[in-house]
Amino acid sequence: MIKNLFSLIVLASLGALSASAQGTKPASALDQKVDSLIAKMTLEEKVGQMTEVTSDVVSTTTNGVHQIDADKIKEAILKYHVGSILNVSGHAYDRKHWYEVISAIQAEAAQDRLKIPVIYGIDAIHGVTYTVGSTLFPQEIGMAATFNRLLAYKAGTITAYETRASCIPWNYSPVLDLGKMPLWPRIYETFGEDPYLVKTMGASIIHGYQGSDVGDKYHVAACMKHYLGYGDPLDGKDRTPAWIPDRYMREYFLPPFIEAVKEGAKTLMVNSGEINGVPLHASHYMLTDVLRGELHFEGVVVSDWRDIEYLHDRHHIAATQKDAVMIAVNAGVDMSMVPYEYSFYNYLIELVNEGKVPMARINQAVHRILKVKYELGLFDHPVGNPDDYPKFGSEEFRKVSLQAATESITLLKNNNNVLPLKKTMKVLVTGPTANTMRALDGGWSYTWQGEQSDSFAANKNTILKAIQIEIGKDNVTYQPGATYDSLQNVNDAVKAAKSADAIVLCLGELSYTENVGNIDDLNLPWAQTELALELAATGKPIILVLAEGRPRIVTEAESHSSATLMAYLSGNEGGDAIADILFGNVNPSGKLPVTYPRYANALVNYYRKNLENGNSDDKHGYNPLYEFGTGLSYTTFSYSNLHLSQPDLKDGETITVTVDVKNSGARDGKESVLMYTQEEYASIAPDFKRLRAYDKVDLKAGETKTVTFKITTKDIAFVNDLSKTVTEPGEFKVMIGDQSQSFNYISTVAPDRSGKL
Repeated sequence: MIKNLFSLIVLASLGALSASAQGTKPASALDQKVDSLIAKMTLEEKVGQMTEVTSDVVSTTTNGVHQIDADKIKEAILKYHVGSILNVSGHAYDRKHWYEVISAIQAEAAQDRLKIPVIYGIDAIHGVTYTVGSTLFPQEIGMAATFNRLLAYKAGTITAYETRASCIPWNYSPVLDLGKMPLWPRIYETFGEDPYLVKTMGASIIHGYQGSDVGDKYHVAACMKHYLGYGDPLDGKDRTPAWIPDRYMREYFLPPFIEAVKEGAKTLMVNSGEINGVPLHASHYMLTDVLRGELHFEGVVVSDWRDIEYLHDRHHIAATQKDAVMIAVNAGVDMSMVPYEYSFYNYLIELVNEGKVPMARINQAVHRILKVKYELGLFDHPVGNPDDYPKFGSEEFRKVSLQAATESITLLKNNNNVLPLKKTMKVLVTGPTANTMRALDGGWSYTWQGEQSDSFAANKNTILKAIQIEIGKDNVTYQPGATYDSLQNVNDAVKAAKSADAIVLCLGELSYTENVGNIDDLNLPWAQTELALELAATGKPIILVLAEGRPRIVTEAESHSSATLMAYLSGNEGGDAIADILFGNVNPSGKLPVTYPRYANALVNYYRKNLENGNSDDKHGYNPLYEFGTGLSYTTFSYSNLHLSQPDLKDGETITVTVDVKNSGARDGKESVLMYTQEEYASIAPDFKRLRAYDKVDLKAGETKTVTFKITTKDIAFVNDLSKTVTEPGEFKVMIGDQSQSFNYISTVAPDRSGKL
């Protein structure tokens, strides 16, 4: 039975190759150059290009120093012809050491017969993760809260610059997963729960990474990940199953990847989980039919960490490791992040010789890999010049990171305008996230889990240190009060609170990522809530600062706060940004990119179905603590004169939407203007509302600006029950702020249910 299944998979792959491998476009000069090189390659050299190992495989650690091992790198390159190496575990290098490491690798590659350079990849997901002195930005969830595409682009360009300054040309970023499930430990790596926000911020950062010429010395190849549906596991745990109908996959999860392909992303990494029982690494439908056939992606598909072998070990769809390699490669994986040894290499050679993986499929994968290496300029300049990057870690770059942090931090509550605090106040700073950079940087910071951030970022300011600098140490008392999950001298914190004018209570999470961040309860550990309750009993105003990677349930603690700031994981400048907002140096402008749940079993996204709103007899409808898009300011904004250019929309037409936004307060500020649409009735139960456009405007006190958006039929389309994208005639409502106007879509050519005209 298993052998018959494998035969069917091979036959299906063979059938697809004639269409997808050769394509319909004439070969470019670069394609011809790549094909010329492939014609000279042996099977072993080709399979080597498809093999990626971690740096540990080619390194030795002596006295804490990670060095390339001469014998190991020789084996990797000259025996196995390895095409790619990635990351570094447990270490952050300075730029000098990165230069030495990459130089040693490429020098060995130059000794191989065809002198094909190695492509080194790294997870620089919010700045250059593994380089000392790099500029670390807010994690993606914080960048999303800025609703500022220009900032995302700037962060991308700076990250690319500093990645190339580390002699690395390939960045495993951005994460384009839809952050639907709050329990998931990788929520903070996403741009939030909304497909439009994810796709637009993602496209902006990809443009920053790759620029107009990915081969110049200041840009890198982007890697969109994790394709597809990774962010909605049933149990909220990392690398666990999801149930996502094809219609939902196309409506919510696929759009960010469609946009990334349009933006020209060079590479893609595959979801480690499984959808509807099918591991994505084994899905010919998703990796070839959809990705290549529908999206027309031409770049490299790389597996995630050990995920081909997991087809046997974890998913149990492959009877042997060799079968796992056959299934994944025939499904559409071009490069295997093996990453610890050379089993993939050996198995794949055997499979080709046995006719179970066609040579055409190997050539196809190798063509994609070599083409990216040429596009990156690696054949001409395999190692960069360290002197070309004088702005690395510069004050100019730091200021952009600080701006991103300040624009991300979201003011959720400000009772009686308790904020901003006066700088003459006596302040108690307390809580487990108050005095550690781990709570500001999160995972993927200097090391995989970010557990060494306090050491590597010792020159940066924690929340406590930033407040001390802002108002003077004499005005600040610090008592931890609690660790992440237990009370710590809480009586000392309560005693200190009685002598303070205000309490800055810093709750949340320490750094984590992937499986290490799995939790069974979305509620914050009770010790943190208990600390809040003990402090509340003093009657002093509590300013709750949430430094966390996902929206943990804080309902009980938050009910006792006078003001609440959501700080996310705001990066190395996060402490300064928080202090600037607390004391009024900066006017907050962030808005939630996720729905903040009130209860642990009420995890509904803002674009809910009408049925989820509840009814007059139902007390358990949609009732989050804070809805997607919530965010206050120290000034006020008013909306007026929402106008649609025409009352009806027909095929091929565009409605222009304008609205006046006024800063009606006494202080300059920035406002993210969010435009939603709502479809009244449709053949598929419509979402209650959907974000369709946004813009961020800077308004002086008393100033009014007119914001303009466009709506076409594509903007109000949805995926029907046949998985076809359609726009159905009917009434639609446009909503911006407290303004709303309706229009009708009138189809001039009625489509059938398949979506075809």
